[in-house]
Amino acid sequence: MNKQEKKGFRSGFVAVIGRPNAGKSTLLNTLLGQKVLIISDKPQATRNRIRCILTEERGQIIFFDTPGIHKPKHRLGEYMVAAAKSTLQGVDFAICVVDASVPFGSGDEYVLQVIKDSGVPCILALNKIDLISKDQLLEKIAGFAKIANFKEIVPISALQSENTIKLMDLIFEALLPGPMYFPDDVVIDQPEKFVVAELIREKLMNLTREEVPHSVAVVVDKMEEKKSLIKIEAVILVERDSQKGIVIGKEGNVLKEVGRLAREEIETLLGSKVFLELWVKVKKDWRNQNNQLRDLGYNLKDLKE
Repeated sequence: MNKQEKKGFRSGFVAVIGRPNAGKSTLLNTLLGQKVLIISDKPQATRNRIRCILTEERGQIIFFDTPGIHKPKHRLGEYMVAAAKSTLQGVDFAICVVDASVPFGSGDEYVLQVIKDSGVPCILALNKIDLISKDQLLEKIAGFAKIANFKEIVPISALQSENTIKLMDLIFEALLPGPMYFPDDVVIDQPEKFVVAELIREKLMNLTREEVPHSVAVVVDKMEEKKSLIKIEAVILVERDSQKGIVIGKEGNVLKEVGRLAREEIETLLGSKVFLELWVKVKKDWRNQNNQLRDLGYNLKDLKE
């Protein structure tokens, strides 16, 4: 008897929504029990709508990790917000992740309104509770309970794995009996090239500052298995010549460190020795060019031309 034939097997689609830096990707990595999504202390690390699959004996959850909903300043930002909003179409319910350590603001209000307008049932995950006192937490819970009609309000720390098992149990309880949509060894619905490019971009985000991290894109041109190693060639795109110099660094020190850190993680991911070759190229204002965004794999169907 396979999993989907077992009595009580539940499955469904869950959108993980929130502002930038709320901890959505960290939460999903914790729930999945392994790192499949990049994380950074800089906002807007997630640019794509990514399906992550969790399979247990009791069921299968297809999570949608989404870009943080924010006020966009360029075409890429518009795409990211549109992608996040459109994810609410066709899911069973949403997990709204809120950073409990910062004051409630207009950005949170807007996210909650987007979810309310979608009509999708929502569990509120109050994240980063390890950064606030118990009294502050109780005040936050009472405040959010007055704002919207959530299925549940669950205080968690995704980074510390606090209360995340309870959140998982509530998600499974909310799902209906259903089939297994993906094989039980699938954790992310993206090709290896995408995951490798994201790991390289993560290292760049964490080693650079100001506008540079948000002006970077990574394209993996080649992944080729050669005897005992995998050769990977990747191009780092920036918008200006000055950014190219920052990414390369003095005597190439930044680029070398990006390559070292990325290679180590890619080797763990692929289970093989890796030879990683990186180049840096300038693509003027690529975040505002529809043709460039399409070439980089962004699906612009949700955007108005």
